[in-house]
Amino acid sequence: MTPDPKHADVVLCIGAVLWDVIGRSRGAMALGDDLPGRIIRRPGGVALNVAAALAREGMRPVLLGAIGEDAEGHALCAVCDGMGIETAHLHRAPLHPTDIYIAIEADQGLAGAVADTAGLEAAGAAILAPLGDGRLGADGAPFRGIAVVDGNLPEALLAEIAAGPALARADLRLAPASPAKARRIAPLVGDGRVTLYLNRAEAGVLLGRVFPDAASAAGALRAAGVRRALVTDGQDPAVFAAEDGMFERRPATLAPVHVTGAGDALMAGHIAAERAGADPATALAAALDAAARHVGGGIAR
Repeated sequence: MTPDPKHADVVLCIGAVLWDVIGRSRGAMALGDDLPGRIIRRPGGVALNVAAALAREGMRPVLLGAIGEDAEGHALCAVCDGMGIETAHLHRAPLHPTDIYIAIEADQGLAGAVADTAGLEAAGAAILAPLGDGRLGADGAPFRGIAVVDGNLPEALLAEIAAGPALARADLRLAPASPAKARRIAPLVGDGRVTLYLNRAEAGVLLGRVFPDAASAAGALRAAGVRRALVTDGQDPAVFAAEDGMFERRPATLAPVHVTGAGDALMAGHIAAERAGADPATALAAALDAAARHVGGGIAR
């Protein structure tokens, strides 16, 4: 999977490009609570979050996804362009508003969330058009490089990515987006191109088993055919498993400021470290450090 010199510095980020609306209240929150707090709106979605973090590392992220032809979509593109994220290849969906994600966070973490990705799901394979029309790849000359794929994509499109030619030569980095969507990525589990980034709960949903820790989940993913997997488990040790062994590291303990997007920061930190030539143990440490900076509020939004 040697990168094409034409796109050697490109990292494709394929999936959700939307606005996050995050409400956060201090203290614990129970079902039905109505508490004071703060509400912010910021760019979000797995693909966009990873792209933003990669741009901060000096890399060249290119978004493939769907946005509406509405004020929210134009504003989102303007913010992305200002962060150094390429938006020229986004599919414009005039019949759908720009997608949105709403989350409620409290001291115990994420209290609940709803992702409205109707625009992305309706666009389907149209978001991959630049991979076949010569802009980022073509028939007989597929994209070769890192492609981040998020589990917000429709199941049919994930299956097409697994079996089709557009990303057949790519280094796929895959995140399920949430436990509820983990089963969507099943067509790619046995794919030799894939590095998976997920938590223990998502691994359990994907494989239909309950795992006691990240190490057992990572081992099971490898046994199922996953080439490489980075599995987190909250404050317990995270594990990176690959052909050359398993590497374990405990994340830093800190009071959370941002919960939403921590896994995306972890993925971007790992990709950036590997691109810089880090060995597996060092790349795992860099990934956990990136997630900790995000959770602790150390990453500017």
